[in-house]
Amino acid sequence: MSSATDGMSQESPIRYRIPLAAGIGCYVLAVIVGMFPLSDDLGSGLLILLWIVHGVLLAVLISRLRVSIETALGAALFIVLASVMSVYVAGTARDDFTLQSRGERVTATVVKERLDPPQGRQARHSHYTLKQQDGTRVPGPEMDTISDLYNVGEVLTVIQDPQGKLRPETPGEADSTGDLVGAGAFALAALGAVAWMAWRGSDTAKRRNKEKKKSPSGTQKAYKAVSSSHTTQAEQEEKLRQALRTFPPDRRGYIKLQPESYPDVSQHRAARIAWEMGLRPEAVGNRGSWRFGETVMEAVPYD
Repeated sequence: MSSATDGMSQESPIRYRIPLAAGIGCYVLAVIVGMFPLSDDLGSGLLILLWIVHGVLLAVLISRLRVSIETALGAALFIVLASVMSVYVAGTARDDFTLQSRGERVTATVVKERLDPPQGRQARHSHYTLKQQDGTRVPGPEMDTISDLYNVGEVLTVIQDPQGKLRPETPGEADSTGDLVGAGAFALAALGAVAWMAWRGSDTAKRRNKEKKKSPSGTQKAYKAVSSSHTTQAEQEEKLRQALRTFPPDRRGYIKLQPESYPDVSQHRAARIAWEMGLRPEAVGNRGSWRFGETVMEAVPYD
């Protein structure tokens, strides 16, 4: 009876996590689609507030995939940034498509050029005032380019907006294909982050890591063979307890030990011993060592 219950408890998180990850992915897509029309109607302050609320909600949802809160926050930040870029690039593609649909090709002359003021290493945009051959100004805002492409007096073929709402652009710049691909790529990156979090929190990944860390590593086995260490696991565990009691912490508050000194003690078992002594084992950034502290970025699960 108990084995059947244990099997159900191991399968239920997996069944629960798959629809949760799918729901988070649908939510991310819904936000991207919903923020696309709102980006023109709402002020920047309100948009920033909405994106922050979206990020907090994402972090809460992703943490339900059984990843650490630090990992969930990092993933939520990445997804929000990718979503913002997707909405921005999609807006550029929409303007280009609109200009191609209702725009008119005209021959215009550059009559004025101005550069943005320098801001560190940021690229300076060039702005051009254009006039048609009959002397009338090309309607809409000034034509804008990332670099200085044209000179005063140069004659160009541009697409102008008869309604005067969109900037004039050359036929090559008004192509929306690249922007559409870019917007889709950013959206896929956001969805990929959700899938990665679901995989990272899956029981399969956790079980794989647990099996990898359960037995002594190759380095530990090699150290034991070379050093001809005949100490038992119990003696090594007592040695580990003594080290955790007496070794001074470094400037970051970690007690740093070498796992080769305890060849029969797995990292999970060491984590359990540290937990019994009021310490937590660090799971990231160890570079081959074991680090223990009162507070850590991400703790190693213990046996």
